[in-house]
Amino acid sequence: MEQPPFRPAAWSPSAQTWQGAAPLQDAHPERMRLGEMDPHLHCSVIGTCLSAPELRKLMAKFIGVAGTSDLDVHHEAVRLASQDSEVARTLHRALDRRHEGTVQRFTRARDDSALAALWADSLKSGEVPGAYWAVLTHRRASVELRQQAFGEVHMLSHLMGAANRADIRRLVAIEKDNAEWRERSERQQQRLAEIAGERDTAQQACDELRLRVQELERLLAAREAPQPESGSESSADALARAVALHTRRREAAEARALALAGETTLLREEKDHARAHGEELARELAAAEAELRRVAEDAPAPPAGALAGRRLLYVGGRPSSSAAIRGFAARLGAEFRHHDGGLEDRKGLLASALGWAEVVAFPVDCIDHDSALALKKACLQRGKRFLPLRTASVASLAAAVTTLAAPVNAAQTCAGPCRRHG
Repeated sequence: MEQPPFRPAAWSPSAQTWQGAAPLQDAHPERMRLGEMDPHLHCSVIGTCLSAPELRKLMAKFIGVAGTSDLDVHHEAVRLASQDSEVARTLHRALDRRHEGTVQRFTRARDDSALAALWADSLKSGEVPGAYWAVLTHRRASVELRQQAFGEVHMLSHLMGAANRADIRRLVAIEKDNAEWRERSERQQQRLAEIAGERDTAQQACDELRLRVQELERLLAAREAPQPESGSESSADALARAVALHTRRREAAEARALALAGETTLLREEKDHARAHGEELARELAAAEAELRRVAEDAPAPPAGALAGRRLLYVGGRPSSSAAIRGFAARLGAEFRHHDGGLEDRKGLLASALGWAEVVAFPVDCIDHDSALALKKACLQRGKRFLPLRTASVASLAAAVTTLAAPVNAAQTCAGPCRRHG
């Protein structure tokens, strides 16, 4: 767009119209049509209130979308919305269907202060797309409120960009962490091999000592009968001392073998944990690289992805990453809701959010053990797919989403161990 990003239309009470927009033809006096808006708002509305897969499907009726990037589809939609009334009507109907509940709630507001309060609540809860559409189409919204909504949505896009940059930094940290764990695993594997060799050597020595003790015990038994010669008594005493010595050596060798076996078991467990952690980091790394590549190339998400058309509830996390996670879910075609776990959102709302969701995800580094167990139990009772995430990052969510492609039965819905608490 060559025009400035925002130029507010002015309300003319005498003409009952927005200056710079087409005359009102709406049968519903409380709503403004998309084609009546200032064209400079179309980019923000279409980009915020419709996901890329939804927009691509709608625009396929008017332009060829095969081989076209999401960015080009967006540009054509913005251009045609102000030039083609049929495109504007189609997009308006789709936006109303997509955000029907929110629009109905905002329609009941009768003055600008009520609209401002509803907008503030929606911004706080993260339900921005529907609220943004409802505010801009409400005829009682003041120019100041429209400017405020536009500016806050504009800032959210900056926050999403900052979150993406933070994910890139975390990606570099994951690569470093992965390399360190791989090196540690190799060292443990080498030490495990050394201990196994020491254990085998000790076991062989123990077996040899056991055979020697048995031989000495046999010789001692053969000489149990008392002998009149003093020399024979000295020989028996020497034999007894030799038996005692070899017995002590055998016991020491057995104790050493037992200790080595315990150390071997411990190192094997550490090695398995290191390998599992390294594999998890590798999955996150691959998923993060794929998502960053898709964002950098502006490539469309797979049309039949694991989250396409599904309802995703994200519990907990950090505010700095919420925008990026919401954008990632939108790119996959998922309906997204966020609940902060009770910090500001009421905990009573979590039960209704669980009822709405098909897939529930939460980062284990941002929740205590009891809350994790309670959330896992609630998901199990409702038959919801449960995704514990290693960290509150897009990389962890992207890696976990790849597991949704595998079918699960009811017993496996929430049976996976917690990534942090077990």
